[in-house]
Parts: sequence; C-alpha cells; structure tokens
Amino acid sequence: MLYIQNGRVVDPVTGRDEIEDILVKDGRIEAVGAEAARLYKEHANETEVIFAEGHVVAPGLVDTHVHFRDPGFTYKEDIESGAAAAARGGFTTVVCMANTSPVVDTPETLHYVLEKGKQTGIHVLSCAAVTKGLSGKELVDMEALAASGAAGFTDDGIPIMDEALLLEAMKRAKALSLPVSLHEEDPLFIHGAGVNAGAVAEKLGYGGACATAEDVMVARDCMLAFNTGARVCIQHISSGNSVEIVRLAKRLGADVHAEATPHHFTLTEEAVLTYGTNARMNPPLRTAADREKIIEGLADGTIDLIVTDHAPHSKEEKERPLSKAPSGIIGLETSLGLGILSLVKPGHLSLMQLMACMSKNPAELYGLTPGSITPGAPADLVIFGEEETWKVDHFASKAENSPFKGWELPGKVMFTICGGKIVYRG
Repeated sequence: MLYIQNGRVVDPVTGRDEIEDILVKDGRIEAVGAEAARLYKEHANETEVIFAEGHVVAPGLVDTHVHFRDPGFTYKEDIESGAAAAARGGFTTVVCMANTSPVVDTPETLHYVLEKGKQTGIHVLSCAAVTKGLSGKELVDMEALAASGAAGFTDDGIPIMDEALLLEAMKRAKALSLPVSLHEEDPLFIHGAGVNAGAVAEKLGYGGACATAEDVMVARDCMLAFNTGARVCIQHISSGNSVEIVRLAKRLGADVHAEATPHHFTLTEEAVLTYGTNARMNPPLRTAADREKIIEGLADGTIDLIVTDHAPHSKEEKERPLSKAPSGIIGLETSLGLGILSLVKPGHLSLMQLMACMSKNPAELYGLTPGSITPGAPADLVIFGEEETWKVDHFASKAENSPFKGWELPGKVMFTICGGKIVYRG
C-alpha cells in the first residue's frame, strides 16, 4: 500500500483543490481524506509513506500525441525508452502515432506496439493509420484495427489531401466511436518545411511554410467534421487563424478538438535563430501574435489538449543543415514545466485548467475514462512541486533534440505512480 500525506490534490474531474491524504491499495485509490488517515493507522506497518506536503498530487498526465519510433527507427527511441521519458515527465498514459516502419496499418503491427507497451509500467496505446502505408490513397481496414485495440486513426506527419477519402474515413470512424486526428499542412504553401514563412525565413534565405498551409486544411476538415458528426482532432495547432476557425466550428456544433504543444505556446519563429534545427518542426513555430492566439485558445477552451508531439531524432540527424534536418523535438520530460512556466505563472491558465488540458481532456477525446482522485479509481498519479525548479540537463529519452536543454523549469516531478506502483522517483 501507499499513503500519500498532506498533498495538494488538484483533480480536474471533480474540481477538488485541497490538502488531502490518499491511501492506495491493490492498484486503486482506497480512500481520500480522513478515511485514508484512519485506514493508514490500521495498516502502517505494511504501507510506504510519501510525504507530499508542499507538492501537488494530480491524476497522471495523458499525452495523446507521441512518436516512440518503434518498430523501425529504434535508434531514435523505442517503446521502453519512450515510456521511461513519459514516466519522468509525469505521464501515465500515452498514445503513439502510426508513422513507424512498418506503418501501424495492420492488426499485426498494432499488436506488436500494444504488447510491448504492456511491459513498460505505464499505459501505452496506439493510433492506427487512416490510409495504408500513409499513402493517402486507400483506407485501412478501420473496423479490424478498431477491434484490435486502435485508440483512433491518424496519418500524422502527412496531410490527407483526398477529400472524398477523408470524408469516408470520418464516416467510418464515427460509426466506430473513435477519433480521427489530422496533420494540417497543404504542401502547396510549403516552400521550405519546418520554419515559418516570415521574417526569420527571409533572414535565413529559407522558403518556409506559411500559415495558410494550415488554415486551408483546418477550415476544410472542420467543415467535414461538421458534415459527418465525426470526432476530429486538429493536431499541433500553430496558426492564430486556425484557432479562430476551430472556435467557429465548435460554435456551429462540430465535434472538433485541437491540440497545442508546449513549444508552440512557449516559443516563436525567432527561436530558429537561437536553436537552429532544434527549433525546426512541422508545423513551424510562428509569430508572437500566433503564440498569443494559441494561449487565448487554451484559456477559453477552444484548444482542449496539451500534447508534446514527442519526436525524437538522433544527434547526427539534427546536426544536418536546416534544409536537410528532420523536423520535431522531444517533449515528454519538459511539458509539465513549460505549461507551468508559460501558462500558469503568467496567469493565462489556472493549475486546474492546465491539469484538465494535460489529463482529463486528452483522455476523454480518445474515449478513455479520465483519471480522478476518488475512491475506487485507478491509482495513476503524478506528484510534483509547482514552484520547485529543476534544470533540463539530461533526458530519459534516447534523444536530446530539445531547444529547452539548459533551461530551468518549475514543476519538478517527484513521483509518477501508475496502477499503484511507483514508476518514477525524482
């Protein structure tokens, strides 16, 4: 058993924000408050005590957009190392993307990921691809993949340009009660991937990707979602205009959701000048005005989810010239700290709102029961110091491609507990 004493419980499911004791038994929360204290006294000799005074105790974080590169690219990351990075960041559940090698477009490959995930100590789920081989030409057997445990469907990394194909995918996903998550970048408007087509790209003599590449796709897909009633997620939103489009779609009644990443609400295109390829990502970091619109979208609920788009690459790959380096950064270990630094400390979001975006809302989008600190609920928890700082100087991930290396962040994770077991100690 575990006894968590005098922690500040912040639970976005119940709205509870108060100092409480928690008793964990057999992988579940046995009791909270005075009843937890009473039961602890009866079982003190068989119980490990975590003194949580001055720390936040919240439901385990949920990241519904990660790349663990397994199978096929395990020199970058594998399911074990990715899960270790997740646990260090306070995450107890992750959803992997399908762009592996082979692509997760068959029940066999999906089974491989899910079975390997079961050995990690956290909950590792996976989406399946929307189209076979991410080709954008032929739909996968969505029904077979759903029956095999797919959490949803996505061709993340590649936009689906065929409207008729996507319309059919949305209709089938709707029938299966699973979400479709979409990478929104029209290649017509990209003349150099990974960097915003703006002042910085001009300074570097680099073509860049303009916000229109995202905006036209988001507008199309919000209306397709409205037409079909499908649950659709706009992935890693970067454009202020796209935030407005999602806001309108929600007002119209579309079942549309949107993700924001810590890098998009923390950095702007200027970061490319400082961090080089470690600030190259798809979609790119954009202007200060775009960043402000993303924060506004998080504050008013237009953007429901904070995800990392954890994208590990080798040091050698990221040392290539800007035009040849792969896009993406790792993010699982810095996400909570950046959320507190960029959103909570300036007063844009309350800690409760941040926890909703990082646990409750992502779980609900993918049809999971959101974690809650209530008797009988699974004991998936994170304990962290909201004001306690730590230096980003090493990673549990195999990769180190992060612009935040060397930063000092708040929100030091002290414990991550999954199924009642401590899977990370800070």
